[in-house]
Amino acid sequence: MIRRFFMLVAAVVVALSAVAQQPDYSVKLYPQGVEQSNGLEGRLERLAGGRVASVSDPWMEVYLAPNPNGKMVVICPGGGYVRLAAEHEGSMFAQWLAGQGISAAVLYYRMPNGHTELPRQDVLRAIEIVRTRAAEWHVSPDKVGVMGFSAGGHLAATALTKYTAEQNRPDFGVLFYPVISMDEAITHRGSRESLLGVEPSAEQVEQWSLEREVDADTPPCFVALSADDKSVPVANSLRFVEALGASRKAHDELHLYPTGGHGWGFNGEKFEPYRHNLMESLARWLGEQ
Repeated sequence: MIRRFFMLVAAVVVALSAVAQQPDYSVKLYPQGVEQSNGLEGRLERLAGGRVASVSDPWMEVYLAPNPNGKMVVICPGGGYVRLAAEHEGSMFAQWLAGQGISAAVLYYRMPNGHTELPRQDVLRAIEIVRTRAAEWHVSPDKVGVMGFSAGGHLAATALTKYTAEQNRPDFGVLFYPVISMDEAITHRGSRESLLGVEPSAEQVEQWSLEREVDADTPPCFVALSADDKSVPVANSLRFVEALGASRKAHDELHLYPTGGHGWGFNGEKFEPYRHNLMESLARWLGEQ
């Protein structure tokens, strides 16, 4: 009898967890259809581990905070600009943010597939949509941030440095083990090839090496990574943070952990010894923005 009771309780907990994981809204970025195709129509793939590939019709899944504090974050999962780690670098963080009073939107941005500008168009469009619906979602228009992981970190940093108007400029940014530079010496080759092609021009390399795009108006940033990252060289984050410090005075933070590797997201086992420290630091920093 007792065993059945605990089994029932466990089943209820699992069911409630499943309900909690559902987004409040799924919002297409371009309800009338995209103006420019990336050539991947009809090939959306849902892969193991909550990953998604071949996005051609971008959307975002919105998680509203039960007790909102007015902030909202657009999340860019990583995946080398060919797929999206939409669970451990997306929905899990969105749910955690909602628990902190911060609403979140997981962005399913287009894979470039030879069309370099499309991911940037999508992240900036997502920020604009958040501000357009700010009153409905109980968001302060001046408290909209962006978060990104790995190649998604490059996209988030693109929004921070290459926005096109005040309506799509983030107010703050959070970058986890980000790809920053397209410099062949330190870049993540797969992300570079997916974004710029196999043989990009020197002009393209400079334009999309985001450490070169930082200026006095770049929003404050929180950057976290592991020193033993073998996929994206640590120099990416160090160059970006160095550029931030040289260009303006803002409340930036760099958290460099001894181990953890790459791609740990919300639940990576190798990063577990440092997770509490990270989340505590991130919650504090977000509270200050």
